[in-house]
Amino acid sequence: MTDCYLTDERWALIASRLPGKEGDPGCHGRDNRLFIEAVFWIVRTGSPWRRLPPHFGKWYTNYTRFRRWTQKRVWPRVLNALRADESCEYFYEKGVIRHAPPLRPGAQDARTAPAANEMAA
Repeated sequence: MTDCYLTDERWALIASRLPGKEGDPGCHGRDNRLFIEAVFWIVRTGSPWRRLPPHFGKWYTNYTRFRRWTQKRVWPRVLNALRADESCEYFYEKGVIRHAPPLRPGAQDARTAPAANEMAA
């Protein structure tokens, strides 16, 4: 199994903002933390959903849940909450979850860099 990205501190930032927790109506998410780890793995590696490692569960179940959360606009809430952790490598931009690995010394942060079309002006 790969290392977990969501530390207990990061999990505490987002757990209350997720659908499927105790007290919510309807079906409860069996393991929101593992599901978010799966989504971050997809984003970080750029792999297709069908290549999701089996320890994350069935790829189609994870994909379906991802699409539902996207339609309900859960991801902006989750990633905005994670911004409280300055070392967070994921952010939400223009409807897409993005991964910005830790910076090398002297490199510009993708989250704060001007867009290419802004630089040309």
